[in-house]
Amino acid sequence: MDRAEAQQLASRAHAALEPLHAFVYFAPEVEQSFTAAGLDSARGRYFAGRAAPLGAVGASVVTATFYNFNHRLVARHIPHAWSVVEPAELVKLRFAGAEAALRRLLGDAAVSDEVTELAGLVREAAEACSPEGRPLFAGHADLDWPDGPVAALWHGATLLREHRGDGHIAALVAEGLPGLQALVSHIAQGNSFRAEAAKKLRGWTDEDWADAEQALRERGVLGDDGGLTDEGRAMRAALEERTDHAATGPYRAIGAEKSARIAELAKPLSRAVRKAGAFPRELFTQRS
Repeated sequence: MDRAEAQQLASRAHAALEPLHAFVYFAPEVEQSFTAAGLDSARGRYFAGRAAPLGAVGASVVTATFYNFNHRLVARHIPHAWSVVEPAELVKLRFAGAEAALRRLLGDAAVSDEVTELAGLVREAAEACSPEGRPLFAGHADLDWPDGPVAALWHGATLLREHRGDGHIAALVAEGLPGLQALVSHIAQGNSFRAEAAKKLRGWTDEDWADAEQALRERGVLGDDGGLTDEGRAMRAALEERTDHAATGPYRAIGAEKSARIAELAKPLSRAVRKAGAFPRELFTQRS
C-alpha cells in the first residue's frame, strides 16, 4: 500500500465513521445520566465526559488535548467536575449512554450482521494504533473493551477518532496555528460549526475571534471577506494531508481490503444516525 492509497483509505474511513462517534456529544441518554450524577453544565459534561479516561487531570491537560477551547472556560469546570463525579464512574455512564443512544439511532440495524462485522473490523484497526505522542487516544485505549458489538463499535470509532485527532493537533502545532486560529480557519471553509455556535461552545468572545481573524489575515490565510485565501486553502489542504498521513497506521496494519470495508459498512450506518436526528441542524453550516 503506497502513501497515497493509505491516506485515501484513512480519510474515507474517518469520514464514514465520524458520525458513529460524534453523536455522543448530543445524545440525551448521555446528557441525562451525567446530569443525574450532578454535572449540571453542558460544557462541564462535555469536558468531563471526554477527558474522564485520562483520570482526574487538571484544566491545562484538557485545554492541551482538546486544543481549541478557551482555557478560561475549561478551568470553570475542570477539575471541579472530579469532585462531583469520579472519572471512572463517568466512563461507565458514558459507555452506557452511548450504547443506548446508538441503539436508538440505528433502530433495527443495531442488531444487524453489518454492525457486528464493522465492530470487529474497527476493533482490529483500533488495536493496531500506536499510542506514542497521542495522549487522548492513549487514555481511551487503556479502557477495557465493552461487551457487545454496538458498544464495541462506538468505542472503536472513538479510539480511531481520538488517534486521528491527536495527529491533527501535532500538525497544527507544527504549522504554528494556535487553537483559536485553527478553529477560525477551519470554520472559514464553510463545512463545520457556524461561527456563532463555535464561539459559544468553545468559550471565545467576539474580541477573541476578531483578534484571531486579524492574525490570520496578517498571515495571508484569511481575506477581507472572512473567507480563506488561496494560501489559506492550500494550508488547510496540507494540514488535512498530514493528518491523513499520520492516521494511516491502523489501516496499513489491517490492509486495503478491510480498510475499504470499514468505509463501506459505516457509510449507511452513519446516514441512518444523521437521518434519525443525531446532530442539531442549527449548529452546523451543513450536516456533518
